[in-house]
Amino acid sequence: VRCVLACQIGCAMQERGLTKSAMAKAMRSSRPQLDRLLDLASPSVTLDALQRGAIAVGRKLRLELA
Repeated sequence: VRCVLACQIGCAMQERGLTKSAMAKAMRSSRPQLDRLLDLASPSVTLDALQRGAIAVGRKLRLELA
C-alpha cells in the first residue's frame, strides 16, 4: 500500500511541476524525508508523512478497512 501511495504522490508532484525542494517546503519537511517518502524500498515512512505529501499535491489520503 505504501509503495502505491508513494508512486501516486510522486506522479502528482511531477504533474504539478513541483521540484523536490518545493515539495518538501509544501510538506513542511526536509528533502531527505521527501526522498525517503518517494523511495519505494524505504520502510521508514509514516502515515503522517504520506498524508502531508498528499496534501502538498492537492490530494487527500484516505485509508479504510472494509
